[in-house]
Amino acid sequence: MEKKIENYDVVIIGGGAAGMTAGIYCGRARLKTLIIEKALVGGLATYTNEIENYPGFPEGSTGLGLMELFHKQAKKFDVKFKLTDVRSVKLEGDDKIVETFRNEYHCKVVIIASGGKPRLTGAKGEDKYLYDKGISFCATCDAAANTDKTVMVIGSGDAAIEEGMFLTKFAKKVIVSVLHDEGIMDCNEIAKGECMRNEKMELLWNTTVEEFKGSERLTHVALKNSKTGEITDVPVDTCFIFIGYVPNTEMFKGMIDMTRGGYVITNERMETRIPGVFCAGDVRDKFLKQVATAVGDGAIAGYAAEKYIAESETFEHQIMGHDRRIVYVYNAANADDRKMLAEMEKYGQCCCDLMLKKVDVYKSNGIAQRLGVDQVPCVAYIRDNKVIGCVSCGEINAENIDKLVEQ
Repeated sequence: MEKKIENYDVVIIGGGAAGMTAGIYCGRARLKTLIIEKALVGGLATYTNEIENYPGFPEGSTGLGLMELFHKQAKKFDVKFKLTDVRSVKLEGDDKIVETFRNEYHCKVVIIASGGKPRLTGAKGEDKYLYDKGISFCATCDAAANTDKTVMVIGSGDAAIEEGMFLTKFAKKVIVSVLHDEGIMDCNEIAKGECMRNEKMELLWNTTVEEFKGSERLTHVALKNSKTGEITDVPVDTCFIFIGYVPNTEMFKGMIDMTRGGYVITNERMETRIPGVFCAGDVRDKFLKQVATAVGDGAIAGYAAEKYIAESETFEHQIMGHDRRIVYVYNAANADDRKMLAEMEKYGQCCCDLMLKKVDVYKSNGIAQRLGVDQVPCVAYIRDNKVIGCVSCGEINAENIDKLVEQ
């Protein structure tokens, strides 16, 4: 089957909080933008009953309600949505391709916001109670809804124990299922000590989940003792699973840099090692994975995408688009650079056959990077669409520039 080809400025893979925020920024910048989401627009946040820690909503919001607002705002800026699965991607080069079952989407920028999924136990009945039916993966999101209730935490790593202790501020009892022998936990020693001293926390050693039970909603977790084989039904109102997180990055392996756990490595601008490919949200290697941090990532990625496209066009058509020219690369925030700018403009007026272009790196150094310039101020000489050489810092004067041009 021949696939339909569509062209966009930006294609965003993933329609969660990060992806939609990036879309809002790109759409507002008048970039033709597409968001591809394989499941539900809003991502994992839509499964959260109550979000009380997102700024601007003092009364709180449901995850679905908040994501619907994100969706509405993105569509306001003419961002397009496709509910389908991405089959493959081509990220190298100026023409990037995102392929689905029926379409090929060609674009200048790809933003990876594919999120991830909590690691599951694999126990019987688990699928039946995920998210809003008794199994949760976010204590920060769902703690208040479990005020004065009995909850269970599966896992004994740092996240499990820290989230469990947070739950004790609300729940009347927090039962922790620990895989190991008594006294052995996967968390740090400080968290372990605080946990074992907390009167609201009950530790069940040598246990794993055998089955999740209930009717419409979870009511019991059957735990199996790994030493005796005994199975005990433990009544709970909610079970929180903290045994790890699996990023949705299988498709990108070997293309971009990742951690051993599969999280995408970026810099603070959300840039990957491939020009024009950015990453945002829970799929990125970072300290905290929340809606608020996803929004921050998405804002940066969207802004960076707009800058990348604008700088690419400037570089191609204004910097490299003529036979001979000199480019003064400077930082407008630096007084000495501004003073040198005036001298460079005088030099440009004296050389009628040599065009002068000015590049300010104050807000972005993308064009400087394309020129191979890593320090400013600097003067680059371009001939036949190639950087012939540079004069930098204290060596910038008319004599040295003349020598550079005469090469």
